[in-house]
Amino acid sequence: MSNKIIDDTDETMIDAEYIPNNSVSKEQTEAATEMLVENDNEEETIIKPKFRPATINELNNGISQLRKISVPSHRFKPLKKDWKKIYEPLVKHLSLQVRMNTRSNRVELRTSKYTKDSGSLQKAADFVKAFMMGFDVEDAIAILRVDDLYIDSFDIKDVKKLEGDHLSRAIGRIAGKNGKVKFAIENASKTRIVLADSSIHILGSFQNIKIARDSVVSLILGSPPGKVHANLKIINARMKQRF
Repeated sequence: MSNKIIDDTDETMIDAEYIPNNSVSKEQTEAATEMLVENDNEEETIIKPKFRPATINELNNGISQLRKISVPSHRFKPLKKDWKKIYEPLVKHLSLQVRMNTRSNRVELRTSKYTKDSGSLQKAADFVKAFMMGFDVEDAIAILRVDDLYIDSFDIKDVKKLEGDHLSRAIGRIAGKNGKVKFAIENASKTRIVLADSSIHILGSFQNIKIARDSVVSLILGSPPGKVHANLKIINARMKQRF
């Protein structure tokens, strides 16, 4: 074996020839394995942290969402009369910010740091729009309390092109004397109907809206109210059998 001289004063490149042979005994290997097993067991018992759900304000990086609903001129007086009934459920239950902008004639809705549900703003906008269409507050507020409620709107002229007296007679057939036909359709289909000139708005569930819409379309096309009543009775009997 050749003798090599290492100079401590000079920089030396470490070579494999000068690395000591550290042999590991069997006992040391078994002890290290036991330590790894213990560490794995400790990791399994670690309790994961539980974080609270992020608020709507945090999800939007602190930026509030905004909705603006225009107010028709003929709905100013009812809005002023029922303003307290409109803003109370929006502020107290949905934790939204509400104001009436008299300059732009719009109702403005905005989320706040207390808003919890991500769908609250859209529900509130649908509620206010329903009121602007002509629904009573007591009927429109069902949108906030019940899921799967929708508003279907269409024009009489979309069903049949009517002008002048023919249009007036079609509206009269839908309403009936003192509104009896409209009330009968509402009670049978469990919906609410608003006649706004030649526009018709129906509030209810998807299935009930279809029943009310078919009845109204039949009246527009000229069916007598008695026949529509008979069809509604048949539909109600079928619905009772299903449930």
